[in-house]
Amino acid sequence: MQPIIIVLIILVVLVFIALIKTIQVIPQASAAIVERFGRYTRTLNAGLNIVVPFIDSIRNRIDLREQVVPFPPQPVITQDNLVVNIDTVIYYQVTDARAATYEVASYIQAIEQLTVTTLRNIIGGMDLERTLTSREEINAALRGVLDEATGKWGIRVNRVELKAIEPPTSIQDSMEKQMRADRDKRAAILQAEGVRQSEILRAEGEKQSAILRAEGEAKAAALRAEGEAQAIRTVFESIHAGDADQKLLAYQYLQMLPKIAEGDANKLWIVPSEIGDALKGLGGAFGNFNPTGGGSGGAPKERREQPPID
Repeated sequence: MQPIIIVLIILVVLVFIALIKTIQVIPQASAAIVERFGRYTRTLNAGLNIVVPFIDSIRNRIDLREQVVPFPPQPVITQDNLVVNIDTVIYYQVTDARAATYEVASYIQAIEQLTVTTLRNIIGGMDLERTLTSREEINAALRGVLDEATGKWGIRVNRVELKAIEPPTSIQDSMEKQMRADRDKRAAILQAEGVRQSEILRAEGEKQSAILRAEGEAKAAALRAEGEAQAIRTVFESIHAGDADQKLLAYQYLQMLPKIAEGDANKLWIVPSEIGDALKGLGGAFGNFNPTGGGSGGAPKERREQPPID
């Protein structure tokens, strides 16, 4: 009985292993290559698949999703004989699992070497300045070459990016000095432009202020002259209406003489010749004035002499 039990157990194990090898579950966005006696038979897609156990075998499982592969920095010589280190990143996707398995031994290594050689050819025709400012051009040229070469491998290169372009240290120092000088130059130009604009605005402001001040002074002088003219006109009309004689005018002139002489600056003042005639008339007026009330032209009183005393 024991040998039979052992045989049954072996049969059960074999059946279990056969079932496991017969049923193959492939995840989504994946594919599997099936070989029969070492020869390609078919490609298993996502889902439940049945294969012949112990005859069919799974050669390779391939991820069909888009992959991102960064490559280490590669030294590249530019057209002006400068060595730059360039980091690249490749975005690719397997479109044909069979071609990716049988057309190339290692498509990752093949893509890397193709990227390096293509990059050297592209950068070799550019100088350093153009290399630093033409990333989009380099990416497009590199992607075109890679996509054409990897198409027969069942690979589609979706995107190529230059992650970093590092020139030599001495060139970096020179570029930093140049950029610093350019920034200082632009700052000096902007500062000079600002000072120039400020001076222009200040001059315009002073000009407008002087114009407004002159206009104000002119208007004030005109109003002042108009007021003085009006005052003179009023005084003249008053004198003319009052019919003042020469004696009154002489008296008013004498009242104004102390005001004319006021002030430290009035060291010398001139009396017009007409003042003599005015003073004569005024003196005659005061000479004819009698304080006793006799009137002008009255006869003088007689003096009585006292007789002598014996």
